[in-house]
Amino acid sequence: MGTKAKSWREKRDAAKQPKRVRLDADFAGVKAGQMLFVGTPRLIDDYVRAIPRGETRTIERMRRELARAHRCDATCPVSTAIFLRIAAEAAWEELESGREVEDVTPFWRAIEPGSTIAKKLRADGAFIARQRELEGAGAG
Repeated sequence: MGTKAKSWREKRDAAKQPKRVRLDADFAGVKAGQMLFVGTPRLIDDYVRAIPRGETRTIERMRRELARAHRCDATCPVSTAIFLRIAAEAAWEELESGREVEDVTPFWRAIEPGSTIAKKLRADGAFIARQRELEGAGAG
């Protein structure tokens, strides 16, 4: 008998600690010897929740700001994209269970409607674009 897959909310809320890693080799555009910050799903969720209504952030800006805040040269692009998807899918689960859009993580402020990550979500690009439009969001 297999174990039940974790929900997106369980993945978001898992007790994990962020890490700072000095790279031994080049990785995903980050050079060997640089300090790489690896966040957590909860940390990315908190970052997105702090984006003011009507504003957006690019993933690149989020990664720069997180790296600076944690005294690193860069933030891992791979884990950041995964954790952002976890935050978005957890918010979508909450919407599906009846929570109001104002009460969930506003992932549309950090995910472009036509982006690669948006195409992986259960929420479609039209939902993201509509939320941005409703908030009068500009580029971030």
